[in-house]
Amino acid sequence: MLTVNLNETEGIAILEPGGALSKEDFLSAAKIIDPYIEKSEKLNGVIIHVKSFPGWDSFSALITHLKFIGEHHKKVSHVAFVTDSPIGKFSEHIASHFVKAQVKNFSFDELENAKNWIKEK
Repeated sequence: MLTVNLNETEGIAILEPGGALSKEDFLSAAKIIDPYIEKSEKLNGVIIHVKSFPGWDSFSALITHLKFIGEHHKKVSHVAFVTDSPIGKFSEHIASHFVKAQVKNFSFDELENAKNWIKEK
């Protein structure tokens, strides 16, 4: 399950996986995020907040995740990985080659720092 909290005032979506990610998680996230992007034309930031990365429940979920990134990365200015998982540091270095957004890693307890980084623009 993926919990999506969208703060429309700040233009920040916080995604919190509660287990292995499914195809439906990304479809549900798009239903929340896409109307906001259509209205405002962009999203200031996405925060992935999870203690350790849970992975995907299927290959189909991974493909849907990649499509989700492909459809949204040009409309998101910042992506923060707020996690103690090694994938956060890895993602910070790799993602910058594939997405337009600025990408930064924070430790799991630095959620407020990640929000502030996005708001600084």
